Amino acid sequence: MTRGRVGSRAQRVATAGCWLTVVPGVAWAAVRLPGLERGPLVQVVAFTPYVAAWTLVPLVLALALRRRWPAVVAAVTALALAAAVAPRALASGQPAAGGPTLRVLTANLLKGAADPRVVVDLVRAHRVDVLTVQEFTPAIAAELDRLGLAGLLPYRQLNAEVGTTGSGLYARFPISEVGVRRNQGFGFSQAYGTLAVPGAPPLRVESAHPAAPYAVEVVPDWWTDLRAQPAATPNGRLSILAGDFNATLDHAPLRALLRTGYVDAADAAGAGLTGTWGPYDGDPIPPVTIDHVLVDRRIAVGSVQVHPLPGSDHRAVLAEVRLPTAP
Repeated sequence: MTRGRVGSRAQRVATAGCWLTVVPGVAWAAVRLPGLERGPLVQVVAFTPYVAAWTLVPLVLALALRRRWPAVVAAVTALALAAAVAPRALASGQPAAGGPTLRVLTANLLKGAADPRVVVDLVRAHRVDVLTVQEFTPAIAAELDRLGLAGLLPYRQLNAEVGTTGSGLYARFPISEVGVRRNQGFGFSQAYGTLAVPGAPPLRVESAHPAAPYAVEVVPDWWTDLRAQPAATPNGRLSILAGDFNATLDHAPLRALLRTGYVDAADAAGAGLTGTWGPYDGDPIPPVTIDHVLVDRRIAVGSVQVHPLPGSDHRAVLAEVRLPTAP
């Protein structure tokens, strides 16, 4: 075999290798960007931030091997996914809200197995005003009060149930118009109420917990529950949805909910890439961001922190926001 033929074959192999590394990112972008995730793709789309970072690998490879068209396609793919993901790491401009500051904490308690002392310590140390909890059981409800939560957050709407379906809303301020919604999918409940925060308009808060897409056969339940979440009312009452959404900002139904007039607090504060769930049962799953505090777009976001919660596979999310002034 002549040297020319050997060189030509090596070039073809290099080109083919470049395309093989580029195509997965292209396919991922083709699903994620228009929101086409269905079936098993719902789970994998949650890991889009990791894939967005990985798309730099085929780009560098194509550039190093001087393969023009693979490099062009790799660059377009990397830029497209970066545009979808990177803004979550950058704080965005906030509305001119001049009302009181509110600290909102949400935590999935994993069937009541989370350490209640850590929850109460977080409420006390950060002067939390509103606490929403999911997978809330009678046992942990009693333990939280025994440890002092009743004195810190005396107003509440609670629906403690054995297992994963319970929900709770605690507040420093009086709550009216209370109730509990039951999701159709897994039967997760969502406690809600309207807070009377001095100096601010009435504020509706709900502890969100749609179904989890843990298997292909339950993905329809996940879609149903997310679509049933209360939409924002940007021309009406202020609202906050805080909880375990079992969805990231890369999932189409959560983005659709945001378009009704919510803002993801972590995204607005530049903390939107901090994982809140995983690994689960010790499996080597990289963390994903499925716990959120969604606030009405008229509410200004100051900061968001994610805190470990021993005993739970989730981390607690603390958002400090500022409400508009009362009319």
